Amino acid sequence: MNILRLKALAGAGCFSIALIGAAMHPAHAGGLERGGYDIDLLFDPAPVATEAEATYVMPDRKYKNAKGPGGSDFGLGTSADGAEDYWVPRIGVKAQVVQGVDCMVDYSQPWGAHTAPGLWNGAESNVETDIKSNNYAGTCSYKFDVGKGQLRFIGGVFYQDISGFKESLLAPVPGLIGRVDLEANGWGWRAGVAYEIPDIALRASLVYNSRVKLDNISGTLDLTSVAKGITPIYGENTYMPDSVELKLQSGIAPGWLAFGSIKWVNWSLLQSVAICPQGTQAIAACYTGSPVEATSLDLMYRDGWTVSGGIGHKFNDQWSAAGQLTWDRGTSHGYGAQTDTWTIGGGVAYTPQPNIEVRLAGAIGVMTSGHSGTVTAEGYTAGTDASYDFGNDLVTAISGGIKIKF
Repeated sequence: MNILRLKALAGAGCFSIALIGAAMHPAHAGGLERGGYDIDLLFDPAPVATEAEATYVMPDRKYKNAKGPGGSDFGLGTSADGAEDYWVPRIGVKAQVVQGVDCMVDYSQPWGAHTAPGLWNGAESNVETDIKSNNYAGTCSYKFDVGKGQLRFIGGVFYQDISGFKESLLAPVPGLIGRVDLEANGWGWRAGVAYEIPDIALRASLVYNSRVKLDNISGTLDLTSVAKGITPIYGENTYMPDSVELKLQSGIAPGWLAFGSIKWVNWSLLQSVAICPQGTQAIAACYTGSPVEATSLDLMYRDGWTVSGGIGHKFNDQWSAAGQLTWDRGTSHGYGAQTDTWTIGGGVAYTPQPNIEVRLAGAIGVMTSGHSGTVTAEGYTAGTDASYDFGNDLVTAISGGIKIKF
């Protein structure tokens, strides 16, 4: 998912320009991505720089022509709202440790999803799903002169905790709802390289973020609505995806900056997450199709690709602006509603003093149409509990932030 936000990057002639990231709802593009990973603050030339920003995303995905298992009509409605609005915060601090060595610590929410269609014909698939994440990261770089510019090596680690729940209809009776609550955590690392020529605001960076293995998935399965009580559960062998991102920028004329990026995210790691009772750990392994499986969280993603490009311009010492076009390849391919998304964003940055920058941006995009039904991939079958259509829907977002340098 990618989000809309303003970023401070060096502009032609060593001024600051606000750049706009894409805003796309994770239920329709980019798997579970919301904020993703962002280390742009690490490149700020100031000895110390702090940054805080927040984005509010408003997707308007509508389900229609919904049917239950085998094309059944439960009489609960053939349409529903398929997405909820959400906030994405980010805060970071960067400091120069010694000459040539910079380090950054930051907090973000890279993953998440919230859909609440309620009671509808597809309720056996989903009544409400809410997934949240917290990411705490430390990243450092070492740079040295090479030719006309500087080569920078980048490395870091991050810790993530993931939590959420899913509610589904157990039978075509409104009161019979089951709920799964889960939480997990894990560690990851990043490595990258960048080349910069500050005089012309040129930067090329390539960064890899590792998978995060969720070793200790645990929670509860609540079936009290059908008099089966609450059961402790667990899951095995689940990862949050690794990713690779290439970013490019360069001054192209006095006061003008061109920029772009290409990102790949390994969302095909997430096909089906099996959930099993903890009391069965000594009986059999927990996997989709296991004889001890209680339920599963089916995602059936394919890999995500995001391509963006834009132009920035400085009007004077106080004001700069930028615009960007982004395409995100949807991670759904017949199951789910994460189709391709096209987004146009624009924003401004105001610098009342050399060490303070205030940013505001907005974006509007189209989430393309499609159909969700039964899909079989890599030995898993999903979508037998619901089918539905959706048209071209709108997504909008607003973003604000502040950067203070010392």
